[in-house]
Amino acid sequence: MLDYHIHKLANGIRIVHKQVLHTKIAHSGFILDIGSRDELPEQLGLAHFWEHMAFKGTAKRKSFHILNRLETVGGELNAYTTKEKLCLYSSVLDKHFEKSFELLTDITFHSIFPEKEIEKERGVILEEMAMYLDTPEEAIVDEFDNVVYKNHPLGNNILGTKESVSGFRKQDFLNFIDRNLSTDTLVFCSVSNLPFKKVVQLAEKYLSEIPVISKQRKRVPFSGYTPHTVTIEKPISQAHCVLGGPAYALNDERRIPFFLLVNLLGGPGMNSRLNLAVREKHGLVYTIDANYATYIDTGLLSIYFGTEKKQLNRTTSLVLKELKKLREKPLGSLQLHTAKEQLMGQLAMAEESNIGLMMMMGKSILDQEKVDTLNEIFDQIKVITASNLQDIANDTLREEQLSFLNYVPV
Repeated sequence: MLDYHIHKLANGIRIVHKQVLHTKIAHSGFILDIGSRDELPEQLGLAHFWEHMAFKGTAKRKSFHILNRLETVGGELNAYTTKEKLCLYSSVLDKHFEKSFELLTDITFHSIFPEKEIEKERGVILEEMAMYLDTPEEAIVDEFDNVVYKNHPLGNNILGTKESVSGFRKQDFLNFIDRNLSTDTLVFCSVSNLPFKKVVQLAEKYLSEIPVISKQRKRVPFSGYTPHTVTIEKPISQAHCVLGGPAYALNDERRIPFFLLVNLLGGPGMNSRLNLAVREKHGLVYTIDANYATYIDTGLLSIYFGTEKKQLNRTTSLVLKELKKLREKPLGSLQLHTAKEQLMGQLAMAEESNIGLMMMMGKSILDQEKVDTLNEIFDQIKVITASNLQDIANDTLREEQLSFLNYVPV
């Protein structure tokens, strides 16, 4: 059972900590409720660029000193950006926890965005963009966001565009942070063997100097979805397809049942319905999976596969056939029991990762003001009925409401 503690500083920053006695590694980080959906039209890619620039210099450290600070003691410093979150985090031996806490605080709140470093990192990000575009199985999944969330910030690529990234200057970062950063919408989260009291002491030491920052930023809600089918020719050897559409938001009571349905359909298990029907039975794909992403006001179902160009229509038909089965035929009692057991086992194994647990806690506090225990999630899974799943399938998996994005070889 998840046993976590929360402390709120006078400036609004929350500390969430779980003590795990059997580990020597301390995982910690700042999770900010800021992501690519918070960018203005002229700021595309700026949140991700900020993630890169956090390592490039602060008021008291140059880039080399930031990178060297934890690596010389065998630690790791990293970051990531999503549509709604930016995370800066580290993993170190427990005895170096204070060192990592101080460094994370420095790069989160005191970055100075040197123009010379911006110019260098611009080239790095453009190379990252080129590498991503050379990987169609990754590029198509991100481009599908724009098919579903067309003309909405959720549809924008996290990396931005070549044009937008080429134009950013120091003031752009400062303006973005000034518009979006609030101390009550960021969390410091940690998982280690340290007692909560020690973590709070360090938080008071390093974070009390941060003034109260309060911004009334409002995110543009998504609405007005229209299904689209888009086919793009590319110099590739395999056809790639993503199909799907909008789904339930993060706090919708149907989220857990839908997650179960998506896991049954195309989760990581080799026994998923799509894998059995398309790969094992017909040998048409190497990879096929279904994913469900949740946001504060909407969600996204996406089903991906790659196949021979001549097999694209046949493979798509097989996928649609599996969706139709879920709409028309309720699961039997054994099928439902097996699906629940599989999902609960996967969730339990995911919690074995302390670094993943640390990030999940911070995100949950920001999005839901609490962290659900495994037992609480299991209780929600256990009460799901076959009728629940069939109703949800009919609500989300109708062919006429799905969008399609195809990459086909020239």
